[in-house]
Amino acid sequence: MSRVVARRPVLRVRDAHRIDRPDALVVEEPLEIRISGAPLTVTMRTPGHDVELAHGFLHGEGMIHARTDLVTARYCDSFDDSGQNTYNVLDLEMAAGVPIPEPNRNFFATSSCGVCGKSSLDAIEAIGRYDLRDDEVGIDAAVLRTLPDKLRGAQKVFDSTGGVHAAGLFTVDGEPIVVREDVGRHNAVDKVIGRALMDDRLPARRTVLMVSGRASFELVQKAVLAGIPILAAVSAPSSLAVDLAEHSGLTIVGFLRGTSMNIYTGRERVLLSDD
Repeated sequence: MSRVVARRPVLRVRDAHRIDRPDALVVEEPLEIRISGAPLTVTMRTPGHDVELAHGFLHGEGMIHARTDLVTARYCDSFDDSGQNTYNVLDLEMAAGVPIPEPNRNFFATSSCGVCGKSSLDAIEAIGRYDLRDDEVGIDAAVLRTLPDKLRGAQKVFDSTGGVHAAGLFTVDGEPIVVREDVGRHNAVDKVIGRALMDDRLPARRTVLMVSGRASFELVQKAVLAGIPILAAVSAPSSLAVDLAEHSGLTIVGFLRGTSMNIYTGRERVLLSDD
């Protein structure tokens, strides 16, 4: 199952120098998620931590809320041309009494580019279970500034390929709880939240979700539904992400680099030195 890095030939051009050599690339493969044998969705991901990914995805869509909502997860036979199992089909079984999602349903995460308006924000709130406004946690800005380097230091696949996103759940003291990498930023977050769900850590109060890219609507949605009060990113949030964060009581910190940061929402949670 160590299929996260592949080698491909590449022509490297450096000024007048040209070198043919193998290069390491992050693996991207489809994962089909099934519920009791029925196809539910397909996502492109980096193999590894697939069960966490499935838990996080279903939680982010409001289909499950606790570890006990799923009773089994197993890979189905899916062979490639050489006869090797690809481990690209994962079948899940819901616990008794948990509604089975309908195939071909529209997902919030996959359709986020078309979500807008107060009705959509209310729809996210309707499937949530935690009120982030109740989490009066604070984090020292000096601690917050250490998180990008801590996240980067845990990115082993990025070291090899330079082409993978990361997400990490940290305590407000800056201690890592779980860090995951994936070719898709939403998958990396699903793996983190899925792990927290499987460890009975939701709602993830008094924590920070640190992501390596931008803070999109879908990442804010996942953080809100997981009860995470603070989302920090090395890049910018989108306008809809900020709208949802403001609506839900989530703190968003963007452009967290070096000694700089932009606090878009929930600024009372970030303890600055002049406070």
